[in-house]
Order: sequence, then structure tokens, then C-alpha cells
Amino acid sequence: MAVATNEGLAGDVGLLDRERIIAKPGFNRWLVPPAALAIHLCIGMAYGFSVFWLPLSRAIPGAADPSCASLNLLSALFTTSCNWRVADLGWIYTLFFVLLGCSAAIWGGWLERVGPRKAGFVSACCWCGGILVAAIGVMTHQLWLMWVGAGVIGGVGLGLGYISPVSTLIKWFPDRRGMATGMAIMGFGGGAMIGAPLANLLMNYFKTDVSVGVWQTFVCMAVIYFCFMMGGAFGYRIPPAGWRPEGWTPPVSKSTMITTKHVHLRDAHKTPQFWLIWAVLCLNVSAGIGVLGMASPMLQEIFAGSLIGLPNLTFSQLDVGQKAQIATIAAGFAGLLSLFNIGGRFFWASLSDKIGRKNTYYCFFIIGIVLYALAPTFATMGNKALFVLAFGIILSMYGGGFATVPAYLADIFGTQFVGAIHGRLLTAWGTAGILGPVVVNYIREAQIAAGTAPGPALYTGTMYILAGMLVLGLVANSLVRPLSDKWFMSDAEVASLQAKTAAANAGPTGSFGIGTGGFDGKAALAWAVVGIPLLWGVWVTLKSSFVLFG
Repeated sequence: MAVATNEGLAGDVGLLDRERIIAKPGFNRWLVPPAALAIHLCIGMAYGFSVFWLPLSRAIPGAADPSCASLNLLSALFTTSCNWRVADLGWIYTLFFVLLGCSAAIWGGWLERVGPRKAGFVSACCWCGGILVAAIGVMTHQLWLMWVGAGVIGGVGLGLGYISPVSTLIKWFPDRRGMATGMAIMGFGGGAMIGAPLANLLMNYFKTDVSVGVWQTFVCMAVIYFCFMMGGAFGYRIPPAGWRPEGWTPPVSKSTMITTKHVHLRDAHKTPQFWLIWAVLCLNVSAGIGVLGMASPMLQEIFAGSLIGLPNLTFSQLDVGQKAQIATIAAGFAGLLSLFNIGGRFFWASLSDKIGRKNTYYCFFIIGIVLYALAPTFATMGNKALFVLAFGIILSMYGGGFATVPAYLADIFGTQFVGAIHGRLLTAWGTAGILGPVVVNYIREAQIAAGTAPGPALYTGTMYILAGMLVLGLVANSLVRPLSDKWFMSDAEVASLQAKTAAANAGPTGSFGIGTGGFDGKAALAWAVVGIPLLWGVWVTLKSSFVLFG
């Protein structure tokens, strides 16, 4: 996966240092996107972790100890004799995105200084190392160890891996900013499409009468992911200062919602626009992330026996073998949502270039409100096609929100500090990582405690609450206006900042013979390394979808 070039560097430059990865004449910029995808397809498995919840909730075989009925969150962290509840496991999912947002905000500036290779290397160590720690937690039946490993250590790896390619690809593709943003985070949306069915295959292979096969699956996936992520990290290159694609000049926009000026990082968070866009992202993500975190259990509990041609059987009436069958189908559902997530990042980001970012978010909220309000009806009808299609569209807009928000920020605040501003805005994702899963998981637990059997009624109230979140997001988006002139830096201040940036590489702006070339043999090989697993994920997803709709 890594693309080797003769760097011709002095001996004192470290293998991970930024100076080591400055592209040389003849380098093809199309080698960078597959490096980004290699990392994002691995960390994107965070979206597919719901496939582990039900197996882990049955990790201890046999009848439950009566004392386990009084289990609470604190005692669940340290119990070695009681099975965990799905809601307790769901906190790992919450930690993923809390730590992702925090680490992106804290270390975004560090990334710009050290470069994407070092950030990708640290990300691989944290994400894969965290999964290994979680495997020990499963082996010893210690939930707190899973939280620390996958949730905290892995969450830091998620944040560093997520932001490592974003600014790099935008720099390589200033002529195709929307496409570059989509490529930068496409893999994160598609990671579960590969990881969920892979995890299901591995768990079925490793499971025995006394083990559900989860810790063995964690170990295997950590090793595989580490190899891919290291390949991606060492495949990164950055353009030299002053580089532009050959023959390209920056376009001039006449839209009042797209500024040609720049806001300093120290002032961005002082504006109401920053917090309105923060709320827009948080509420859009909260609605989608809550569903993603429970996608597999939700489908199994709502449609139960109808997934395998036994429509009269509820989830509680299925035997162990039948539950294994529907778990496989539900893993396909999680993968199908990832397919929509990927497609939405390209479709909505491209559409935003035509209709504007604000109008694109209007689409997200209005369409989302309608679909969430209709979802309980589709579930009660037992109409799997409409139910899956509704959530597919919702997840396309979830992914589209991530792909569109960097451009939204650039439109409002300018491009000088957009990378750092974006890093700070991702704290909205961290907040959503708490809000969304908590709403879905604990309303589900409350319904079960009230005597509601697994089925459509278990999630009806949740869908209406998520629709309400989108109403608030719609209001926040409507209040976004262009900034007043007082917030923008003067031309002299901008010129001074840009002069400091270019000082280390003074000279004429141009292509320097870098970034040229199209889809040559080397690029085709790099794309094949990430494309083949991605195509396998698509094939498995579509195959599972045929069973789902059959």
C-alpha cells in the first residue's frame, strides 16, 4: 500500500517526520487517496461495533444468576459473573466519538506541524492497540477494560486517523474540494461495510460452547487493521508550499454565503455562526449515530422471524440457531447502511456545490424529519423494504453532513484556518456520540423494564425523539447568516500569515512537476489494495440485502 519514492533526505530526518514526506517531481497525487482510504476503512469499523453487542450480552453461557437482575452501570463495569446489558456495552460506542471529537480538537494543530504520516502511525498504534486491550477485557470479562481499550485508547486513534488525511487531500485537490472532502472521509463511512460482515464471519468461526468468539475476532481484526493502517501512513505525501495543480487558478465566487475573506482561529468560536453550525452538525449527527450504534439489534428485534421466513415468531421465540441466522442478516443491514453512508458523502457534497451548503442542510433536516416520523409506521406494517430504504436515506444524509460541513465552514470563515476550525467543530461529534446512543439505548432499556417485548414498539418513541432533534437542527440552520466585516482579518494580516507559511519554501507558485499523471500502473495497484476489500464489502452487503428483502 505504501508508495515508495527516493526522498534524498539528510540522515537526521526521521522516518515519520514531515520533511520526509514532501513530494518530489514526478509524484502522482492520485496515490494519496488510497493511502487515506487504507486508514479510514479500518477506523470506520467503529460504526460496525453494534455487531458485537448481542454476542457479548451472552458471553457467559447458562442461566443467569438471580443477583444479576439488580445489575447497574457501576457494578456492570466490574462484574465477572453477570452478562452485560446492551446499554452498558453501548457506552463504548459513545466513548469512540467523544474521544474522536476531543482528540481531533486537541491535536489538530499538532497534526499540521508533524504531518499526516506521524499522525497516521500514532492512530494505528492507538486504534489497534485499543482493540487488543478490549480483547483482554472480553477474556477476563472486565467491562471497564473494554471501555479503556476500545473506547478511550481506540477513540484517540479514531480522532487522529480521521483528521490525518482531510487537510492533506484538500491541499492536493484544491480544484476539486468537494470531491477531495468526500474521498477523505468516504472510507470512515464504509468501514463497517467491510468490518461488520468480517467480524460476523470470524465470530462464527471462533465460537464454541463456552465462548462467543469475540476476543479472538478482536485480535485478528487488530492485526489486519494494523497492517493496512501502516501502509496508509507510509503512503502519505504532502505538496510543497506554493504548489498548485497544473493550469489551475482559484475561482472567484459571487455568492453572499461564500466569503473571500478570512477569520482568525482565535475569533471563530466567538461568532454565533460557529455555534449555530456546531448545533447543526451535532443534531444531524445525534440522530444518525444513535441508529448506527443499534442498527444490528434494532433490525433483529423489530422484524425477528420475518427475516428468515417465519413472520409469526417474535425475537424472544427464536432459538439459538435462528438468532444466529438473523444476526448474519442484521450484519448485512449494518453494512447496507454503510453503503448509503459512503454514497451520501459523494452525492450530498457534490450537490452542495450546486445548491449551497445551507440548502443542503435544509434537505437533511426536512427529509430526515419526515422519514423518522414514518419509520414506526413502516416497522408496524412489517415492510422491510420501506424501513431499510428510509434508514438508508437517513444515513446518506448523516454521511453527507460530515462531507459538507468543512466546505460550510470555509464558506463562512474563509480557508486560512478552516482545518483548525473544523477540528474544534468536531467536538459537536463528540457531544453527539453521547446524546444519540444514550437516547436510543436507554429508552430501549426503559421500554424493556416497563414490560415492552422486543418488536416495533420498542423503538417507536425513540424515532419521534430523533425527529424532534432534527426540528431543532432545522431552526439552527435557518439562523446561519454571513459574518459581519468586524470578524474578518485585514488584508495586511492575511498577507503576513501567508508570508510566514511560505517562508520556508519561497519561490514562484506552480505545479513544480508534482501531482501530474493520472491513473497509471502504480496508482491502479494502490487503488486495488483498498478497492478489492471495499468491493468485497459491497458484494457481501448486497448479498445480505437480497436475503433481507427475500
